Amino acid sequence: MSGNIELLSSTLAAARAEDRSALIAYLPAGFPSVDGGIAAVKAAFDGGADIVEVGLPYSDPVLDGPVIQTADDIALKNGLKIADVLRTVREAHEATGRPVLVMTYWNPIDRYGVERFTSELAEAGGAGCILPDLPVQESALWREHAAKHDLATVFVVAPSSKDARLKEITAAGSGFVYAASLMGVTGTRESVGEAAEDLVRRTKATTELPVCVGLGVSNAEQAEEVARFADGVIVGSAFVKRMLDAPDEAAGAEAVRALAGELAQGVRARRG
Repeated sequence: MSGNIELLSSTLAAARAEDRSALIAYLPAGFPSVDGGIAAVKAAFDGGADIVEVGLPYSDPVLDGPVIQTADDIALKNGLKIADVLRTVREAHEATGRPVLVMTYWNPIDRYGVERFTSELAEAGGAGCILPDLPVQESALWREHAAKHDLATVFVVAPSSKDARLKEITAAGSGFVYAASLMGVTGTRESVGEAAEDLVRRTKATTELPVCVGLGVSNAEQAEEVARFADGVIVGSAFVKRMLDAPDEAAGAEAVRALAGELAQGVRARRG
């Protein structure tokens, strides 16, 4: 069975045709439980997300902030397995017909087996993987198997990436490019926003792939701001925080649905 890279690409193209950014939600598998995580992904789609990234919780999440680390710890303590991540992808895709990716560090895939993981992800209806810590120069084996199974390989670029490096990364990737930046962490929000916009501009100069930005966006106003220059707006911690703050799983799913609705309005605001 083939993966759903074409569904991912057509979803991003449809958003562009509507003169808007795509809304991409991130939710970790297995949080607050496997069933609760599946319900949250479905709720994100119900609320207006175009694409969902399902996180594969890992014991050493060097790139994740404290909110996502807290959720990952809960999932891992509950005994989450890769089979549960694949089940999350399968059930969310089957229920919605929407593109679902996995965001994961390389070590779990390496241990599981690249061929096994890519074939099972494709069988589950997955659209691809975001691999934040896999160097492009070490990615040939992964890309070979991902391409064989029609899965996107999404690499991450950062404001520190030089133009030559951006060209190397974007040439190797597929689906879209994940432009990682910061909002409200270092410097002022205005200056950080300018850094993200500059990164998108420089990345677009190297590729025809859509460029989607993960910026710490947490509300419709910020989503609208990023949507003015990015092909997609990626939101993770804000969803997870609402689930952490919810009194039970049902309330958590409803909080995800509500936030997705607010963010969807933001990315649909007309670009200036």
